Amino acid sequence: MESVRDFYDHLAADYHLIYPDWRSAVVRQGAVLDRLVRSILGEGERDVLDCACGIGTQAIGLALRGHRVVATDISEASLERARAEAATFGVTPALRRADMRDLTEVDGDFDVVVALDDSLPHLLEDEELSAAAGAIAKKLRPGGLFVASTRDYDRAVLERPAATAPRVFGGGGEPRRIVFQAWEWERDANTYALRLFILRESGEEWAVSTHATRYRALLRAELEEVLARTGLRTVRWHDPAKTGFFQPIVTARAPE
Repeated sequence: MESVRDFYDHLAADYHLIYPDWRSAVVRQGAVLDRLVRSILGEGERDVLDCACGIGTQAIGLALRGHRVVATDISEASLERARAEAATFGVTPALRRADMRDLTEVDGDFDVVVALDDSLPHLLEDEELSAAAGAIAKKLRPGGLFVASTRDYDRAVLERPAATAPRVFGGGGEPRRIVFQAWEWERDANTYALRLFILRESGEEWAVSTHATRYRALLRAELEEVLARTGLRTVRWHDPAKTGFFQPIVTARAPE
């Protein structure tokens, strides 16, 4: 099983393939997150830290909305891809390598810190999750906003799915690709091994790439408790039907 860093280093070149249109998703997610931030903090552009930026999906989207973005990630390959992609969008978020469990080398503090796209559940141990929450809280200005998203694990631990439904993209003259995940749950824990499959059509042949990592099925109550222990307040969940984001979002505020 790959480490989290290896998983994203290997996935960086293919990451856009898990979306029907990654560039459109960047714009759409940026608009959704911008609307959420403004609904809580009020109008105006903000200093934002994306502490799990990957190839820049949300960091670039927020920069397109006028926010001043610093973006960090554990994967150098993902950061290299993010730099290249940001340039094609005409934005320049400050990108650097950092582990969300220790953000002391990230300069300054922020109005908003985000950790999106199921990044927190990579932290399998309580100590790791607490370290990340504490590091994030320390980077927030008084009254600042933390925004995270995860899969709906309260539902997943009841259903314990073995796989996600295959999604087929392309066609109509474009090469097709099929994307799905296989999940193997540990017997005595809410932890599972994930293997991502990407199948790409090439003439009469199909090329297959796989990427594997592990996740913790992080329940809402567990995350709420961790955030509360750091001193963050007003912990609220925002469901996709209301936000338009593809995962449930949790927000919390730093004390004034």
